[in-house]
Amino acid sequence: MMRRVLAGIAAALAFAASATAGTVPFTADSLAKIKAQYAGRPFVLSLWSFEECAYCIAELKQFGKLAQKRKRLPLVLVASDSPQHAPAIDRLLAELGLDAADSWVFDDAMPERLRHAVDPSWYGEVPRTYLYDARHQRETVVGVLSEARLRAWLERNVPE
Repeated sequence: MMRRVLAGIAAALAFAASATAGTVPFTADSLAKIKAQYAGRPFVLSLWSFEECAYCIAELKQFGKLAQKRKRLPLVLVASDSPQHAPAIDRLLAELGLDAADSWVFDDAMPERLRHAVDPSWYGEVPRTYLYDARHQRETVVGVLSEARLRAWLERNVPE
């Protein structure tokens, strides 16, 4: 019993520490929380990796440029790395002008469980983007999301 209490306190402290830094832990129920936060509103869910994906950085740069022009960009970034990378992730996102985006980082000893919670057909390849409309029907984009496709989706779903 005492171990559970201590584990709960440790988890809460870890969550608070990362929340103050900007990036929060992504767990098996996080997508449901994100959908609830965006209830009735469209959003872009971008899955990327800080350590293992040069293409992801190029896509993040694209998001950063767009975020400068569109202050209401409904962007949720989920890094498939580990919580220890949160400070570096926060620095990178700030450099790219994405510090206002919702930012999450995988927090599970078994990342397969988190990938399955997002999409049972996802095996970890990044970048991977989901374009959720207001009814939360989603389009899946494997690989780098083209600027043209993103702009067209935004025009249909997120008028300025």
